[in-house]
Amino acid sequence: MTDIFEYLSDNAYPGRGIIAGHYNGECVIAYFIMGRSANSRNRIFAREDGMIVTRAFDESKVTDPSLIIYHAFNKVNDSLVITNGAQTDAICRSIKEGKNMAKALKTWEYEPDAPNYTPRISAVLTEKTCQISILKNENGRCLRKYYHYKAADGIAHFISTYDHDGNPLPSFSQKPIKLIINEDIEEFAHHLYNSLNYDNKISLYVRFGDRDIILNKNEGD
Repeated sequence: MTDIFEYLSDNAYPGRGIIAGHYNGECVIAYFIMGRSANSRNRIFAREDGMIVTRAFDESKVTDPSLIIYHAFNKVNDSLVITNGAQTDAICRSIKEGKNMAKALKTWEYEPDAPNYTPRISAVLTEKTCQISILKNENGRCLRKYYHYKAADGIAHFISTYDHDGNPLPSFSQKPIKLIINEDIEEFAHHLYNSLNYDNKISLYVRFGDRDIILNKNEGD
C-alpha cells in the first residue's frame, strides 16, 4: 500500500492527479492541478452550478485557454465524474444515456500538446464501484486503459498524468496506485495539498460525500 503523501512529496511534477475511493461509507474524490508555464499557473478551481470548473485567475494573462479551462467535476444521477479535461462533459452525457465511460471516450485521445501528449485521466465513482481510465500516447497511437474496482472502505486509487518531471514529460506508466484513506476531509485535504511541490502546485479539490474543499494557491489557499 502506497503512502500517497510521501509519494507526492518525493515527486516534483506528477502533473494533474485524481484520487477516487471510499471512506466511512462516503465517496471520496480528490483532484489537483499543477503547472510549469505562466499560462498553466494562472488558474483556480471554482464552483459553478454544482460543478467544479477551472478558471483563469487573471483573465488578462490568458494566452491559450483550450486545454486549461474545463469542467473538472460533475455529478450525474448517483455517479461522481472527475477528469483532467473536456471529456468530463462527454462522460456525463454518456451516463445520462445509460452508457459507460468507455463508450464515452471511444473517440477521444490524449491531448494534442506535443511533445508531452498529456494523457487524459478520468474517474467515475458510485457508492459501490470506482472506474478509472487513462488515454495516453504510445508510439503515436492512443493506448486506452480502464480499471474497475469494488468499493472498499478506507481504500482509494490514485492516477496522474505524468510519472515525474522531465522534458518531454513522461506519461504515467503504472496501474492506479492503491492507498489508504484514514483521515477526514479537513486533515486529508490539507495533508494532500502540503504534499504537493510548492512551486508547481496550483489548485486542489477534495470531496467526501456532499462535503467539499477547494484550495487555490493563487487565492492564498
